[in-house]
Amino acid sequence: MIEIIGAGFGRTGTASMKAALEHLGFAPCYHMFEVIAQPERAQHWERAVYGKVEDWESVLGGYQSTVDWPGCTFWRELADFYPDAKVLLTVRDPERWYDSVFNTIYQFVKEPPADDEFSRTLRPTVERMIWNGTFDGRFEDREHAIKVFEAHNAAVREAVPADRLLVYQVGEGWDRLCEFLDVPVPEDAFPHVNDSASIRDLVEQTQREGKFPSPFES
Repeated sequence: MIEIIGAGFGRTGTASMKAALEHLGFAPCYHMFEVIAQPERAQHWERAVYGKVEDWESVLGGYQSTVDWPGCTFWRELADFYPDAKVLLTVRDPERWYDSVFNTIYQFVKEPPADDEFSRTLRPTVERMIWNGTFDGRFEDREHAIKVFEAHNAAVREAVPADRLLVYQVGEGWDRLCEFLDVPVPEDAFPHVNDSASIRDLVEQTQREGKFPSPFES
């Protein structure tokens, strides 16, 4: 059962937040890496894109939290379906966010499709959901993309009651997050994963090993 709904777009520290939430006990946490590791999961999000998901446990059953795309696209639906779940909005400076997305995950979109399961199943769904859906096929229009990002964050702030919502920047560390979730502050340092230089390696490792490589694993 989902206890935490991540409403923040990708490249707002969501990989670090996935690791942090799992370390705090809200595991497993659903992130785009779950779909990268298991491309067959794309079929669930294909149904969601066309409004054909009524029972979100059929998509997220077994998970305790979500962050990143694809879940953040459906934050309203998830907030309604899981009324007791808290909402976590990870944010970032809009200009830096755009540069980060453009220079990392958007570059995968610009590459010719490979002849593999990822390209056959996940890539078309992601393009319909994010690049042609959320960003109207105009992500390369910097001003437009940033307006979409800011409008999304504003909509979450407006719709979610203050006692249910935490607006958070990953660089803040553990304290506010743990207070919001009512859990003890760990002795470990807050995780920092998935910087711009390492994302391709991280994606390839996730595909190869079939799981997200948590920094807390030995």
